[in-house]
Amino acid sequence: MIGLTLTDPVADAHGWRFNDEAGGDPLTGAKLLSDLYRATDPGYPGPYSVPLIWDMKTRRIVSNDVAQITIMLETEFRPFHRPGVPDLYPSARRRDIESLATLIFHTVNTGVYKAGLAATQPAYDQAVEALFTTLDALDERLARRRFLLGDMLTEADIRLYPTLARFDSVYYQMFNCNLRRLTDYPHLWAYARDLYTHPGFGETTDLSQIKRHYYLSAEWGRARQSR
Repeated sequence: MIGLTLTDPVADAHGWRFNDEAGGDPLTGAKLLSDLYRATDPGYPGPYSVPLIWDMKTRRIVSNDVAQITIMLETEFRPFHRPGVPDLYPSARRRDIESLATLIFHTVNTGVYKAGLAATQPAYDQAVEALFTTLDALDERLARRRFLLGDMLTEADIRLYPTLARFDSVYYQMFNCNLRRLTDYPHLWAYARDLYTHPGFGETTDLSQIKRHYYLSAEWGRARQSR
């Protein structure tokens, strides 16, 4: 139902770029991600972010809301899921999932960027305190359960994993989130390794591309120079 096109991990001054050797995006012919944004809205000023969902019928972007795309895939596209896949957003647990996922989004997922891109010392201190307070609480929580909501894998785990996967390689040193490493948390570290073994996690985690993006992209180079 949904094809997948990857951008090159290294974003230059023009932003995210589709693979030139493949002739750009095979579905749309776009060379740059910004081409898709401008096709949707010619006056859109940016930013040009990933991920996004592109509709082949209307030839426009449906969503670039990272916090809602996974929910869309777990609900609107539920009839097209393979047999036997887990329900990551069960109706009975949605309030608990949203409460935890919202905390993770604001203090962990975006918290590392609030710290790494902070323009003032107080802003940095506030972001780091919120980040590690949440990580401390999550580590304690995982001492008593396999996943964030018990024995069941949910959207809350999906929300947390990408930041954990990048933490020690990128955020700890490059974004100065260096009070503790992920490997310093016994339960969070074991949990991240456990998630990595599940279908959909390990095979989509490419540490080489992660490091290439953050350490070689123009955007993060400018951010380092401005600090």
